[in-house]
Amino acid sequence: MITVLTATYNRAATLPRLFESLCAQTSLAFEWLIVDDGSVDQTNELLRGYSSSAPFKIKVIQQLNSGKHVALNNGAAQADTPWLFIVDSDDALVATAIETILDAIPNADYKKAAGLCYRKAYFDMRLIGLEKRDVTYPLLMTPTSAGHFFKGDLAYIFRTALLKKYKFPVFSNEKFVPELFIWNKIGDEGGVIFFGSDILYLCDYLEDGYSKNFFSNLKRNPNGFFVFYWSQISREESYIYKAKYFIRAAQCYLYILRNRFL
Repeated sequence: MITVLTATYNRAATLPRLFESLCAQTSLAFEWLIVDDGSVDQTNELLRGYSSSAPFKIKVIQQLNSGKHVALNNGAAQADTPWLFIVDSDDALVATAIETILDAIPNADYKKAAGLCYRKAYFDMRLIGLEKRDVTYPLLMTPTSAGHFFKGDLAYIFRTALLKKYKFPVFSNEKFVPELFIWNKIGDEGGVIFFGSDILYLCDYLEDGYSKNFFSNLKRNPNGFFVFYWSQISREESYIYKAKYFIRAAQCYLYILRNRFL
């Protein structure tokens, strides 16, 4: 079995779509672990109903509103299956997602890979990022190199033990750390196997989501972004990217100093 880990905050409007996609899976050999990050909408009522009607095991963890990164830390700590698939509460899975992952795990175990990765698409099945038709998959890559290669968000499944080992840092009064900061550390343990032509994950970018509110998010969470950008400088091979992340890190440091005097 694997664990589908979902961190949610006030997503009662989109959770039914995710739940329905989980119920429609061709393999039900998974558990759904939801960390409610202090929702104040109807999320709790929905989750109680799902727990009594789902054809798979559901575990719900409640926490004070602390951010997705804290929710992932707490969720990983409570997961008891070997593999963990992070799926956001406003997204969904194609019907064969779990079955596809379970079929790939024996090969990942043989190669001692740290994780698996598949493609994301919009709900109309338009691929997010570049389509690489001249490439033979799977490929063993790092999350940083894969980001440059595919130019789009990707769906990761990691070994649970590594998510327990590499926890997101937590900063006072901040609620976000870029996920790639931890994905890179996990990838250092053996690389990630990328299936670049297989779409398992469906998503959209909501108006109140992190992707569409990048700059305001950075201002509110400068320490979280700083640790990511600073670590990324040494990971990048291109001097252009090194310079880009150095500038971003400097920008974050200025926000950190500003916040100290406010």
